[in-house]
Amino acid sequence: MKELAGRLTALDPDAGAAVRVIAYFDRLAESRAGVEALMRGAAVLAGVPARLVDADRRVRVRVEPDGTRRDTELPPDPDWPCTTLTPDGPPALWLERAGALPSVVDAVILERAAGAARVVLDRTRGRAPLDDPALVETLLDATAAEPARLHAARRLGLGPAAPARALATPGGRPRVLPADARDAVPAGRVGVGPAVPVTELPRSWAAARTALRFTADGTAQDPGPRVVYADELGGIALLADLVAPGAEPPADVLAVETAAADAPWLLATLHAVTTTASLRSAAAEANVHHSTLQDRLAHAEHLLGWPVRTPQGRLRLHLALTMRRLTRP
Repeated sequence: MKELAGRLTALDPDAGAAVRVIAYFDRLAESRAGVEALMRGAAVLAGVPARLVDADRRVRVRVEPDGTRRDTELPPDPDWPCTTLTPDGPPALWLERAGALPSVVDAVILERAAGAARVVLDRTRGRAPLDDPALVETLLDATAAEPARLHAARRLGLGPAAPARALATPGGRPRVLPADARDAVPAGRVGVGPAVPVTELPRSWAAARTALRFTADGTAQDPGPRVVYADELGGIALLADLVAPGAEPPADVLAVETAAADAPWLLATLHAVTTTASLRSAAAEANVHHSTLQDRLAHAEHLLGWPVRTPQGRLRLHLALTMRRLTRP
C-alpha cells in the first residue's frame, strides 16, 4: 500500500494522500479502535478539528488536530464538510474547515471515518437496524451455526431469551420484530411467525411464510385478512401442505372463480358470510340490506352448486375461499 501511495503521489498528490487515508483507517478498524481514536485520526489527517455527534446514542466526540479531545455544545457550522452515519440520515461527522470547498482528501477522510465509527457504535453502544438484511438472513437461516445466529441477534439488539417473531411479505425482505411489537407490522400482506426465542427464529420464519399464503389484498376481488398470525391458524395451516402454489385449483375453487366472473359482488359477499357470526352481521359487513343479502346468496348458491347458508355449506365455502388464496403462485 505504501508503494502504491508513493507512485500515485508522483502522478496525483490527492490520489496518493487518499490511498494513505484509506490504509490508515483500515489499520484502525483492524485494531478495533474506538470512536475517539477514529476522530483523532480524522483530525490529525485533515489538520482541523473533527467532530462526531450521534444524538440517538448520546455520543459526542470532538478532537483537535493536535490529538486533544475537546468536546463542545456549540452547533456545527453548516458550511463545514460533513457526512452521515447511515444512508438518508442527518449529518453526524464534520471536519471543521471553514471557507473552502471540501477536497478529495477531506471526502475520503469523512467516508472512511464515518464507516468505521458506524461499525464501532453498532457494536458497542446500540444495535443495528432490525431490517439489516445480512443479519436477519443469518438469524433466520436454520443451517447457520447457533453462535452465528446468536451474534446476529445481539447485533440486532435482540436478547437470547427475549421472544421475537419473523415476518414474511410478498417479494419483500424477511423481517424480525420483538414479540410485543405488533404495532410495527408493516402495511400490506404480511405473514407473522410465532413468538420464539431467537435461536428458534428459523422455525418462526418457516411458519411466517406459510401464514403469508393465507393472506389477501383485502379488496373486493381478493377479500380476506392482510395480516395472518401463524399461531392463530391452528389446524387450518395443514391446508398449506395439501394445496401447492400455482397448482391446478380444486373443483370448489374453480366453482368460486366461475361464479365470481358472473357476479362482481360475489367474492366480498361470500367472504362476509364466512367471517361473521350471522347473516345480519354479514349484511352489515357487505353494506347491503338483509333482504338483498338473501337474494345474493340464493344467486350464489345457484352459481356454486351448493348451499352457503347451512353450517356445512359455510364450512365448504370457507375452505374454498381459503384454498383460493393458497393456489396463488
